Amino acid sequence: MNILLVEDDVELARSLIERFRAHGHRVAHRADGVAGLASARDGGHELIVLDRMLPGLDGLSLVRALRAEGRTTPVIYLTTMDGIEDRVRGLEAGGDDYLVKPFAFEELLARVRVLARRAAFAVVVLRAGSLELDLVARTATRAGRPIELMPQEFRLLEYLARHADEVVTRKMLLENVWHIHFDPRTSVVESHVSRLRKRLNEGFDTDLIQTVRGVGYRLLGHPLS
Repeated sequence: MNILLVEDDVELARSLIERFRAHGHRVAHRADGVAGLASARDGGHELIVLDRMLPGLDGLSLVRALRAEGRTTPVIYLTTMDGIEDRVRGLEAGGDDYLVKPFAFEELLARVRVLARRAAFAVVVLRAGSLELDLVARTATRAGRPIELMPQEFRLLEYLARHADEVVTRKMLLENVWHIHFDPRTSVVESHVSRLRKRLNEGFDTDLIQTVRGVGYRLLGHPLS
C-alpha cells in the first residue's frame, strides 16, 4: 500500500516509516500540513495517516480541503486530542479513523489493513500501468487490448495488480490466490505465472511480470506499454 504520512514529530515519523516499510508498505513523509495537502492532491496515495496538530495547516483543515475537492482517500488521524468532541469533529471533517497517542504500532497497522480492505472492495476497475481489470465483469486489457484469462489466472493477476511494483512471494500467492496455507510441493504457482505471463505479453515487448530470483514475482505497475 502507498501511504502518505503527515507528521511533524521527526522521531515518530522515522519510526513509523521504518515499521510500515518492514511490512511491505511504501511511505511518503511530509512534516507540515501545507506540504501534506499538496502531496495528497498529487494523488497516488491509497491512505493518509496524519497528525491533527500540524504546522502550516492543521489536520482537520487538510481533510476538509480534500473532501471539498471530492477526494476520497481514506484518512487516519494520529493525535493527543482524546476527547469525544475531538473525535466527532475529526470524523465529521471527513476522517475515517482516529487513533490517540501514544498508541501501539500493531493497532495502527490493523486499522490500516481494515481501511485497505474497505477501499479494495469499493474498487470496480483496477489499474496498474497499462493494465486495466474490470472486477465486476472479470475482464482484463493491456493498453486497450483484451486479454483472455481463465478464472484462476484472473485472480492471480488481480492479486499481482493490487500489489503492483511490490515483490510477492510464492507463499503469499498460495495463501491469497489459492487459499493454501501449506506448501503443496507442486509447481502450481510457477505454471500459472508462466501461462499468465504469456497471455499478458503477447504482442508487446515489455515483460510485465518480473521474476525476483529466490524471492518471488513483481508486476510492473508503470511500464511504457
